[in-house]
Amino acid sequence: MRIALVHALKHSIAPIEASFARLWPDARLMNLLDDSLSADLARDGRLTDAMTARFLSLGRYAAATCADAILFTCSAFGPCIEAVAREQAPMPVLKPNEAMIEQAAARGRRIGLLATFAPTLASMPGEFPHHLEIVPKLAAGALAALDRGERAEHDRLVAEASRELSGCDLIALAQYSMAPAAALVAEASGRPVLTTPDSAVQKLKELLSA
Repeated sequence: MRIALVHALKHSIAPIEASFARLWPDARLMNLLDDSLSADLARDGRLTDAMTARFLSLGRYAAATCADAILFTCSAFGPCIEAVAREQAPMPVLKPNEAMIEQAAARGRRIGLLATFAPTLASMPGEFPHHLEIVPKLAAGALAALDRGERAEHDRLVAEASRELSGCDLIALAQYSMAPAAALVAEASGRPVLTTPDSAVQKLKELLSA
């Protein structure tokens, strides 16, 4: 199976490849990176029709390579990805967080949502079922540390922020780039931790192996 992975942050590539290597090593991966997507969203402060058109173009490109599924790893672009899913149906097109949201809904009612990219906390809570209580938390400064190549500092800041979510049933890490910090978050918060890449790989494998 060929899985097209579409990224808006370069930091997402290594974590999702690690999850595939561990959970579904036989899958063939193709990476598409456009890191101007996240920069333009941060600049504009909202999703625009032009941004949706860019996502549709990425979806068409991925489909033209004979991909069996598309997984977007950029968590602040839900409506754009939904547009791709409608256009490319019945091909599986997954938002980065939908599999993790399904797992979180099955395991708890008060979900700590920890992010390093502020726009994610504007768009992602609405994707959870309405009966859940979502407690958002930004790990301030963590993404900037990662951009400087300081993975250890990024992970420290993420773990430190997670301490404020210790009253939640579990903690969901919103960005793929946060996945390597999962063990530190679990230790700091004392809560179970879900990561977007592991959940997404598990769901894709189930969908395409059926």
